[in-house]
Amino acid sequence: MREASSIIEMSLKAFHILFIGLAILLSLGCAWWGTANEVTPIFANSALFVAVGLVVYGISFIRKARKIIV
Repeated sequence: MREASSIIEMSLKAFHILFIGLAILLSLGCAWWGTANEVTPIFANSALFVAVGLVVYGISFIRKARKIIV
């Protein structure tokens, strides 16, 4: 059984930022894959649109979190 001191603690804010970053990378990867494999253009464009939306959301979350979360 592990001790409580050996468990890595991550704040909800840090986890949220990490999750947004991973989602951005995943959607950019899907956009690249869709373009490279000549999948329907709507798939690649949609994935790229989602990535841009996540970047905007991530920036707004970081700005908001600075004011609210210590």
